[in-house]
Amino acid sequence: MIRLQIKSTLILFLFSISFYAQEYSGSGEDINNILENIKNFSKAYIEADYDELTSFYSTDGKIFPGGSDIIVGHKAIKKRWTLPKGTKILSHKVIPKEIKIIEDYAYDYGYYEGSSSRKKEVYPFKGKYVIVWKKVGNDWKIYLDIWNNIDE
Repeated sequence: MIRLQIKSTLILFLFSISFYAQEYSGSGEDINNILENIKNFSKAYIEADYDELTSFYSTDGKIFPGGSDIIVGHKAIKKRWTLPKGTKILSHKVIPKEIKIIEDYAYDYGYYEGSSSRKKEVYPFKGKYVIVWKKVGNDWKIYLDIWNNIDE
């Protein structure tokens, strides 16, 4: 009986590892910088700090929101991310599945999830994304950012 419980626990543990597995390739310092930027991006979005949020993009950055043209440059990116009055982001989390650094560029893909509120209603959201990062000085900036929602 105890052996069966141990085996069941071990199998459950192994499945949970593969479900949440993340694959990172590149220098630890660069990976940590990108992960920190991802975390701080979400923080700026929740706090509605659009100047800070925009600072995570390179000056020639581009975003590709679903159902929209390509948006280029800090001014246009800031305008796109600015929420309508009365809308608030309650939570936002990015879950990278893979980050791979190739010289002064990197790519990152995974999932995001969160919730927003408007007129006392809460709206959960989730989706998938791909980001191409560009090394600018000692920092990593978002060069290309594409995402779309996943229907629940």
